[in-house]
Amino acid sequence: MNLKLPLLLGCCLFIAITACAKTSASLGEDATGKKVDVYITTADRQQSFNHTTQKLSKSPASASVITLNPAVQYQKMDGFGAAVTGSTCYNLMQMAPADRAKFLTETFSDKDGLGFSYIRISIGCSDFSLSEYTCCDTEGIENFALQTEEKEYVIPILKDILAINPTIKILGSPWTCPKWMKVNNLEEKKSFDSWTSGQLNPDYYQDYATYFVKWIEAFREEGIEIYSVTPQNEPLNRGNSASLFMGWKEELAFVRDALGPAFKAAGLDAKIYAFDHNYNYDNMADQQGYPAKMYDDEVAAAFLTGAAYHNYGGRREELNNIQQKRPDKELIFTETSIGMWNDGRNLEKRLMEDMREVALGTVNNWCKGVIVWNLMLDNERGPWREGGCKTCYGAVDISREDYKTMTYNSHYYIIGHLSSVVKPGAVRIESKGDAEEGLMYSAFENPDGTVAFVLLNEGTTEARLTVKDGKNYVDCVVPAKSVASYRWKK
Repeated sequence: MNLKLPLLLGCCLFIAITACAKTSASLGEDATGKKVDVYITTADRQQSFNHTTQKLSKSPASASVITLNPAVQYQKMDGFGAAVTGSTCYNLMQMAPADRAKFLTETFSDKDGLGFSYIRISIGCSDFSLSEYTCCDTEGIENFALQTEEKEYVIPILKDILAINPTIKILGSPWTCPKWMKVNNLEEKKSFDSWTSGQLNPDYYQDYATYFVKWIEAFREEGIEIYSVTPQNEPLNRGNSASLFMGWKEELAFVRDALGPAFKAAGLDAKIYAFDHNYNYDNMADQQGYPAKMYDDEVAAAFLTGAAYHNYGGRREELNNIQQKRPDKELIFTETSIGMWNDGRNLEKRLMEDMREVALGTVNNWCKGVIVWNLMLDNERGPWREGGCKTCYGAVDISREDYKTMTYNSHYYIIGHLSSVVKPGAVRIESKGDAEEGLMYSAFENPDGTVAFVLLNEGTTEARLTVKDGKNYVDCVVPAKSVASYRWKK
């Protein structure tokens, strides 16, 4: 069914979209199980997760053939998703319960939706929270407690999501430590009473590690398991509305001497990912290769699962550079944003660039997970705080007039085109061949034995190619400036 998606969508139209986006349970098949599920989104919004099925064939229908080789395997995938910030949760809570339930089902359900499988939340406030706070603003770690934002917004939404997708992975990242743990610099070590900038006082390493443990345990008491953490969001960014500078030497010492041992002592198995910042290390000469320098310390490296990256500076090839230095360590991509600065609501532009640079670009450079920034903001780019981003858009923007009408932006599509066919535990496999210029792709084998193929056509004309899985051929006819996802049983 072809579905036209205007800039503003009513709830009823969104239900129709998602009816086309059903994935796992509705995998198309004939009596021999030999059909392919196809999902297509075009940059002109004429097709939006347009779902069709087609037959596998025994011979190629195109001169361009992409051959899959499951014997050559790369990383195992953890999942794909978006950040569930305080602002996102606030907007979701303004929706009518039935509308909210439909949207969350359409987004997170692997049976009746797109199957988003990995989300990021903040430990304390982020720059998209309703206020500036941590979970221990009164001095003394014994004063730790979850705050209003967690209790009234984040936790209720997470419980709704978990009811839909119990296997969702959750990553936690702090934007700042409690202010009473901050100093102006590590030489003078003067108290630094500011949400913005400052450094973590080494005298409080143990208390801050306990803070992480208490935070994970508090969420566990709510029935919410935390899968992974980063020690600091954007550790080289002093200017965010809530921020903390933590160079690689500081993060190494904190992980090695406090955070890692605290997790071990508490019996926590949450993964720890280093860095969580830009490909170019904010052009700081002494911070280049940040996670690789941490890996050089064997004790710290033993506590680190891998490293996390953002794309606000530098090139994605840095992912491959780090992987080559330590192929035993994982990589995940944890943040990218669209906004007024990059023509964020222009799907004609953003769908192509974000699919190339964020979705396929990071996966093809070893990332096990891909997470974009805010899942949902309102149509005035909020709620936001002074000092935070006033020019960001969400993966979805919802109208403040009715908290029902929604605009779907590129980030929703790029994550959905991955999550709809590539399932947690899938392994990326080799895919190569002669393809037309402007095509980019990646292939996977899912845990259930199905094959997934995700393809970007940046060209101005329709592209035709055939994918060979060793037994069968999948004929791909891909519209100009579009994304296509395929899933089939071999």
